[in-house]
Amino acid sequence: MPDQPLFSIIMPSYNQAAYLEQALRSVLEQNCPGVEVLLADGGSTDGSVEIIRRYEDRLAWWVSEKDRGQADGINKGLKRARGQYVAWLNSDDLYLPGALTTAARALDASPTASLVFGDVLAIDATGETTNIMRYGAWDLEDLMRFRIIGQPGVFMRRAALERAGLLDESYHFLLDHHLWLRVAQAGPMLYLPQPLAAARFHPAAKNVAQAAAFGLEAYRIVEWMQAQPALCEPFARRRRQIWAGAHRMNARYLLDGGQPGPALRAYLRSLVAHPPTALAEAHRIAFAAASLLVNVDRLRAWYLRRRKARISQG
Repeated sequence: MPDQPLFSIIMPSYNQAAYLEQALRSVLEQNCPGVEVLLADGGSTDGSVEIIRRYEDRLAWWVSEKDRGQADGINKGLKRARGQYVAWLNSDDLYLPGALTTAARALDASPTASLVFGDVLAIDATGETTNIMRYGAWDLEDLMRFRIIGQPGVFMRRAALERAGLLDESYHFLLDHHLWLRVAQAGPMLYLPQPLAAARFHPAAKNVAQAAAFGLEAYRIVEWMQAQPALCEPFARRRRQIWAGAHRMNARYLLDGGQPGPALRAYLRSLVAHPPTALAEAHRIAFAAASLLVNVDRLRAWYLRRRKARISQG
């Protein structure tokens, strides 16, 4: 297909006018030729459509209409994607300069890879870096154990996506992890040890505003894995680690959602299932315990100051 784009980037959005233009520019200003952008807006009423119209001549497709949620919006774009490689970027997140070129080179060099992923910066509402989420050379079994990779830093081979199918619209929080589990069955995952994107954490983001709901979907994914013929054997081999990983994920989001008591109980369940998995987050277990004894907001502020200091020091 001579006119096939190299990348299809889908951007779902809903009432994110404060961040939308910056997200769009982070895609459109990539030094990578052959990029099509498909934007699915869920019927925003905050001025987002005016921003989109300013860039519509540089978009392959866009729509602003009520949808059934984030997965529905992304799927609208995925159905129209023509690129050899496919990704989506939420409208409050960013690609770092050179991200698409780096991902394309890696996928070109590894034709059996189903997806490539890199590290992701955590940024706040102002764009200040608050953390660097570093991953590793993980495989399908790592995903099964709920080693989570940052969605903005993932780029898929479209052929692998077509084998896996679109996003399951019944998932609203771990829809990306559920998809990676399916895509990774089509070929190995390739890790690039460098930041490729930035994920924005702000009060309205669902990873903050609805943190407690993530754990419930982790347990749903555990049940789903047990019913998948291709995953039965590794599930049986890693059962305790998988359950421990699901409990740990539940605990992590409960803690981020300001619920240290339930978080500590979930960490204890993880500890019972597989101690090494739980103890990988020993610092967060300690934070949850300390949060029951002192002012949570003050403790969190202290922790964030320490983390920012470590980042600024290198």
